[in-house]
Amino acid sequence: MASARRARKRETAPEHAKTQPAKIPGLSARPVWQGHLRLSLVSCAVALYRATSRASDISFHLVNPETHNRVRMVPTDPETGPLNRSDLVRGYEFEKNRYVIVSDEELDSVKLETTHTLDIERFVDASTIDRLFWSEPYVLLPTDDMAAQAYGVIRDAMGQMNRIALGRLVMHTRERLMAIEPRDKGLVTYTLRMRDEVVNMAKALESIPDVHPNRQMVEIAKKIIDQLEGPFEPAEFRDRYEESLRELIRRKEKGEKPTVVAPPSEPSNVIDLMEALKRSLGAGGKTPPETRGAAVSRPHHRKRARS
Repeated sequence: MASARRARKRETAPEHAKTQPAKIPGLSARPVWQGHLRLSLVSCAVALYRATSRASDISFHLVNPETHNRVRMVPTDPETGPLNRSDLVRGYEFEKNRYVIVSDEELDSVKLETTHTLDIERFVDASTIDRLFWSEPYVLLPTDDMAAQAYGVIRDAMGQMNRIALGRLVMHTRERLMAIEPRDKGLVTYTLRMRDEVVNMAKALESIPDVHPNRQMVEIAKKIIDQLEGPFEPAEFRDRYEESLRELIRRKEKGEKPTVVAPPSEPSNVIDLMEALKRSLGAGGKTPPETRGAAVSRPHHRKRARS
């Protein structure tokens, strides 16, 4: 059954999936999507690659502490026992413990044109897209020399008019809205979240009480902001937790027994806000080591009793 399913997938695979472009230095080994970028009647073959990497992230496996063997997760039916993963099918739960089974052929029948085509539908100013909607970045590249000419025309025209293109494509079984922008010699794209994926911010912020901060405190806070202002240099911001975790693993690999220290204390609302602002200003905006576990709140003043 499993071999027949694999054979059927090979037979019905779209033409563009049979020819993978050569590996691009600095990018993921394989594109996450292949198809055509189209502007009206102009189109070119393109491939979409991830612009980010999680390759350096530390990950853990579940291990049997007695044998140090990695534990394997075996799909199991509560009535019949273990199953082969290749024999499983997709099911949508429409009621508790009741499923509609959907086959590969049925999924193919609802595919859209955007499965193979990133069709530019609109051009917008980047400033009109709320940052809440920006999601994952990708690099969009032409797949051959013939496609590069049309690709270059679209890229240069967008760059000269300072516009962002919007289009849709099907990726990982979902149709996604994409924002495309020119960058140097290429095109960078971002998945954009749909309207129903972003919370109603106006509703979410209703719970914040209406306050009128002390004007002097605001002025001090602005001076602290000036002290901390600087350029964005990604190399300066490292994952210190990841570095500490790597050092812990390195020491354990050598057979050392790391010293276990107490975790940082929880913040406590015990500091006078004006005093905290003044001390922060004096420290150049940096958090003094002895107060890194503390938060700030305005002191509570009791109302005077009427005489």
